[in-house]
Amino acid sequence: MKKLFITVAAILLGATFAFAQDLASVTETYNNGANALAEGNKADALLSFRAALEGAAALGNEGEEIASKCKEIIPEIQFAIAKELVNNQDYDNAIAELHKTIEIAKEYGAAETADGAADLIPQVLMQKANSLFQARQYAQAVEGYKEVLSSDPANGVAALRLGAALNSVGDKDAAVEAYKLAIENGQKNQAVKQITTLYLKNAAANLKSKNYAGAVEEALKVNEYGENAKAYQIAAQASQMLKKNSDAISYFEKYLELAPNAGNATQIAYTVAALYQQQGNKAKAIEFYSKAITDPKFGAEAQKQINALR
Repeated sequence: MKKLFITVAAILLGATFAFAQDLASVTETYNNGANALAEGNKADALLSFRAALEGAAALGNEGEEIASKCKEIIPEIQFAIAKELVNNQDYDNAIAELHKTIEIAKEYGAAETADGAADLIPQVLMQKANSLFQARQYAQAVEGYKEVLSSDPANGVAALRLGAALNSVGDKDAAVEAYKLAIENGQKNQAVKQITTLYLKNAAANLKSKNYAGAVEEALKVNEYGENAKAYQIAAQASQMLKKNSDAISYFEKYLELAPNAGNATQIAYTVAALYQQQGNKAKAIEFYSKAITDPKFGAEAQKQINALR
């Protein structure tokens, strides 16, 4: 019986010694991680802390302190690795690491780290899209900005830049819709400017190609976002070519109202006067010929018409 007791005691002593060895090994692994981290080797540090966590968890209560420390530091290292990738402009891998950070941080109860990683993702997506746009990879930039908006639908800057990218690939209708989204999300001034510029270019191109109805249509779209002298001028010129003289007069008059000191104001006044004269409105014809008498090219003829009409 005494011999049996000695045997059992030896087994228990051996188990205690093995347990002590396991705890020492886990502690050593943890310290290796701390040293790697101090040296700036985040990847090795992360491997060591993960191994230490696994070993500590297997020890139960005795490994609880080390396990807790590992759970605190692993999400932070994971986040630091992701941010380092961002700084290196390795955006795709950075985004993958940020998602991994969120998953691990939530698992280990590191809510602040999870939130920080989640907040950073739209910023990284924006940086990626911006870099593509700057490299004139417009089609890829379009997809990039759409990805930003899928994670941050109220990002007015992303919508604004999406409009620019879409315009660059020739999808003008979609560009306008993106600019409208930008207007709804705090980028009204810039978005309106871009929309009006787009419509003005379309109107001018239509006028040049003799698509006069299209020129009028595009020019009037500009004025939906605020009256624009150039838009009225194009609409007037196109209407005149369509023989819609009443419309032409109306648009020319709006042009002169908005740009009374424009370099071509006296010439436009002469045109309006001639259109009124064609309609038999002598009073209006004289009124606008009077505004054209200082024009170096048409002034003399304007005075001649005034004299004839009186």
